[in-house]
Amino acid sequence: MKSASALRPLRLGLRWLRLLSHRQRQTLVMLLLALATAVEFLENIMFVFASSHIVGGVDADPRSFALVQAAYAVGSMLMILKQQWLAQRFGYRYYLTGALMIFMAGTLAAATSHTLPQLVGARFVQGVGGGALFTSCRILINVMFAPPDRPRAARIFMLGIFSASALAPALAAELVERGVWQDVFYGALPFAALATLGAWLLLPDAEPRDDDAGPALGPLLLFGAAVVSLQAALTEARFDIFSHPLRLAAICALGVGLLGWFLWQQWHHSTPVLRVRALRDPVYLTGLGMYFAYYLISNLSSYVFPIYAEQALGMPLARTGWLNSFAALVSLAGIAVYLRVAPRLPHKKPLMVSGLLLMAGAAWWFSSMPPDAGPRALTLGLVGKGLFGVLVIIPIAGLTFRSLAEEDFAHGYRSKNLLRQIAASFASALGAVLLQNRQFAVHTSLTGALGQHTAQTQLWMDSAQASWSARGFDAGHAHQAALAQLAGLVDVQARLIACEDLYRLIAVLALVAAVFMLAQRRLD
Repeated sequence: MKSASALRPLRLGLRWLRLLSHRQRQTLVMLLLALATAVEFLENIMFVFASSHIVGGVDADPRSFALVQAAYAVGSMLMILKQQWLAQRFGYRYYLTGALMIFMAGTLAAATSHTLPQLVGARFVQGVGGGALFTSCRILINVMFAPPDRPRAARIFMLGIFSASALAPALAAELVERGVWQDVFYGALPFAALATLGAWLLLPDAEPRDDDAGPALGPLLLFGAAVVSLQAALTEARFDIFSHPLRLAAICALGVGLLGWFLWQQWHHSTPVLRVRALRDPVYLTGLGMYFAYYLISNLSSYVFPIYAEQALGMPLARTGWLNSFAALVSLAGIAVYLRVAPRLPHKKPLMVSGLLLMAGAAWWFSSMPPDAGPRALTLGLVGKGLFGVLVIIPIAGLTFRSLAEEDFAHGYRSKNLLRQIAASFASALGAVLLQNRQFAVHTSLTGALGQHTAQTQLWMDSAQASWSARGFDAGHAHQAALAQLAGLVDVQARLIACEDLYRLIAVLALVAAVFMLAQRRLD
């Protein structure tokens, strides 16, 4: 990777740039890198928030949501693996401009999808484009700016990500509430178009290279096959674990074997796609473990909250979106405080443990809500959820890469973002499968309980039927309306209990991560 002085970051042929001071031009590039990364976060968070509406729009089930997320993750990870080669071959100007255009093409395809296969294909294209953004923009901070300017660039970069996280749920909710589910995809396009224009105008061109080694498609296909196998095993686990356990075990073994083969190949290759040997540092590996735990917990929580608030507690979609955005605004406010206080705190481990405990407490709080809980009752849990992101991920980001050499930073960051996509896809699949499985089990249990208490059930039915008759329904229609009302109550109750059980799982995961954080000695 070239040094900052070796690249010409701004296309000075643009006359209007000459009117700006050096610091103003730097700030413009910093804002561009934050915006390009924020585009991916904005779209992904909007997609997860509106997942039940999107999957319902293409007439699919929750298990299919895991497949759609896996398509994005596979496309993204394949792009991340080739990020260095593509950036060096074409230059960041062409590379990121092209990636953003591919991302927009995938977004438009997703918005016009009518079937599950169309949506899966569109999300794969989105992933191919989106996979370039986070990794490249963070690496460009080190490439385009000298060490004294990097902290300011990193702050702007971080604020862009958290601002997108705050905007996304409320924007998604308003778009669906006022329009249709396809509007969720259109919402990210103006930001992507602006980032595309900025990338074309402000990023550096390619430099001459003598060692063009080619795209190395073999390792990419091997890695893609491994990830697809593992994802397929996870999404089929609920259905095959008892009926076809050997088939499930075979798919798992295939995925693990292919992934092991890929890592072995990269370890021994003279010019690897993923430089595994350089990333053996214990501090870095511990940080990766905590990154995985954070992304798993965070994505599980992001998946379950909209379903919990809207479908289990009966809140309007727009209110659910604003509640989710409230938690992200807490994170944004927490960053402002953290940036002022952190330099005076030599040890970050207490902060990270506190963040994990806050998340465990927030999840437990959500798991204890009654069926008629309102927005105010959720406030305490939302504050804990918001502070979790600040107290955990920012210290981890600051500590994980400190022991890597300058030339290994880009490889380390690519590996981290591969792990991020794996964790996000795994969390979405896990959330969808567990929630559907638990909801089905609870629904069966509640239906059985109604059958065992026939007197109370009949009393409720008589009361409901009388209420419908008083509204002008004849006896037959009043009976059908009462049955539908009872079925709806059972569905809502089953969904609430399933969501609360999933929140208890999140609380346990956060507590386990907190214990690991206390026990480890690498990140402090």
